[in-house]
Amino acid sequence: MRQYQPKIAIIDPNTLAVLGLKAILQDIMPIMSVDGFGSFAELEANSPDSYYHYFVSMDILLKYRSFFDERRNKTIVLSPSLDSSRLFQFHCLCINVPERNLVKSLLALEQSAHAHGRNLPPASGPSGAGILSDREVEVMTYIVRGYINKEIAEKLNIGLATVVTHRKNIMEKLNIKSVSALTVYAVMHGYVDINNI
Repeated sequence: MRQYQPKIAIIDPNTLAVLGLKAILQDIMPIMSVDGFGSFAELEANSPDSYYHYFVSMDILLKYRSFFDERRNKTIVLSPSLDSSRLFQFHCLCINVPERNLVKSLLALEQSAHAHGRNLPPASGPSGAGILSDREVEVMTYIVRGYINKEIAEKLNIGLATVVTHRKNIMEKLNIKSVSALTVYAVMHGYVDINNI
């Protein structure tokens, strides 16, 4: 029997925004299934109350305000600025920021709502915990805090080539391809505090 996988809906007419956010969300919450919808009508046709969260564009929120008001605790507004969505008293996510800031905001939302898996079914599958050496963990924490290879080498008093090798090994062992995904991993596994990135 297949385990139930909770779902997130992204409702935004901008296809590229939906695809990008979907990829980031799947990194942050791999136990979730993410569906994208270009319109509210598409969401309505697909059992809208089966979703744990709605990431919704500002214009769709305004048009279908009563639907989202009733689901305020499950709704995250995709806003061009933090100030505009606060007027509506919804959780918000500013989309006009660099990827690093967007990931940090998503992690903060996830941690406030679902810290330690709260309100979610248990995750299945390997977490990757324990497969990094102590030195690799040190290098990873510096990477996600924004240090470049040369700075990491100086901080840890090791050679630049060693840092590059550690970095490569970390990415391979965790099967991670970007610093954003590595940041997600480090925060979710408690290696780095979200306030330090």
